[in-house]
Amino acid sequence: MNVTGGDCSTPSAEYQYYFFPTVYILALVLGLPGNLSALFVFTFRTTPRTALSVYISNLALADIIILCTLPFKIHYHLNRNNWVFGDVACRVTGIMLFANIYMSICFMTCICVDRYMATVHPHSYLRLRSPWCSLVVSVVLWCVIVVAMLVFVLLGPLETNADGSGSRSCFENFAKGEWNTRLEVYSLQCLVFGFLLPSVIILVCYPLAARRISMIRTKTAQKAVRAIYTTLAITLLCFLPNHVVYLLHLLRWMEVIQSCYFANAIYNARQFTTALVILNTCLDPVLYYVTTSHCKWKQLKMAWLWGRVRRRRGFYTVTEGSFDHPQGLGVPLSTWPIGGYRISASGIPFAPS
Repeated sequence: MNVTGGDCSTPSAEYQYYFFPTVYILALVLGLPGNLSALFVFTFRTTPRTALSVYISNLALADIIILCTLPFKIHYHLNRNNWVFGDVACRVTGIMLFANIYMSICFMTCICVDRYMATVHPHSYLRLRSPWCSLVVSVVLWCVIVVAMLVFVLLGPLETNADGSGSRSCFENFAKGEWNTRLEVYSLQCLVFGFLLPSVIILVCYPLAARRISMIRTKTAQKAVRAIYTTLAITLLCFLPNHVVYLLHLLRWMEVIQSCYFANAIYNARQFTTALVILNTCLDPVLYYVTTSHCKWKQLKMAWLWGRVRRRRGFYTVTEGSFDHPQGLGVPLSTWPIGGYRISASGIPFAPS
C-alpha cells in the first residue's frame, strides 16, 4: 500500500521493475520448498501431535499462501507496474498477501507463548499442551482473518491515482478517498492487533524464557537460549522496520508529516521493508529448526527419503525400508527437550542433566 500522498509527486518506480521480481523469485526458490517440507513434516510425520507442531504447520501454511501470490506480483512489476488480471484478482491477491503476513506474526506469537509456558510454567503447560487447544486457537485466527478478507473484498473496487502512463496500479497509489473510507481503519487495526500487541508479547515472553533457561547450565539449555535470540533477531529484522515505516506512512496520509522530502523517503523505505517481510518466508524454515530442537531433523530427513516413522513403546523409530537396514534409529521421548526441560515417556517434565 504505497503512495506519497498529498501534493507530492510519486518517486520514480523504475528500480521496482527489477528489484521486486528478484526478491520474489528468491523467496519462491528458497521459501517454498522449506515451508512445504515443514508443512508435511509437522502435519503428517510428527506424532503425537503437539501444540507446537500445530502452530508451526499453520505458520508454514500462511507462508505458502504468501508465496502463492508472488507470481502475480512478479508479472505486475515485470510489466512495469501494470496490473492486467482484473480488479477482483487484484483485491484478492493483495489482501491475501497482507493478511497472511499478519497471520505469520500471529502464529509466531503463538509459538512464543507456547515456548514461554513450557519453560517458565512447565506444570501448567502439561495441562494445556493438548493439540486441541492449539487447534481451536488456530481455527479462530483463520476465521477472523477470512472474515476480514471477505469484508475488504466485498466493499468493492479500490480507487487509485492515475500515473499518466495508462498503467493500472494494484494495491498501491491509493486515492485519498480510499484512505478516508476503509484503508485507514484497516491499517490502524493491523498495526495495533497484528503487530504491536504480538510484538509486545514476543519481546516480553522470550526474554523471560531465556532468563529461566539460562539458569540451567547444560548444553541443551544454552542451545535453547541461542534459539530464542535467533528467533527474536529474525522477528525484529523482518517485521519491525516494515511497521515502523508503515506507521510513518500512515502519519503522512493523516497529514501529520507534510514534508515532500520525508514523504519520498518513506515511500522508498516502504519498498525495501516490504521486501524484508517477504524474505521472512525464507527465514521461517530456519525458525522451525532452531525453535524445535526436540525434532530430530536428521532422522526425519532419512524417514522422508528411505523409510517411515512409527511409534513403538515410547520411541520414534526410523526404519530404512529401501535398504532393509537391520538397525533402526531410536529416538526416545525422554531426549526431547521442551523449553529448558525435558519430557519423559510418562509426560513428566524434568530438568536436563
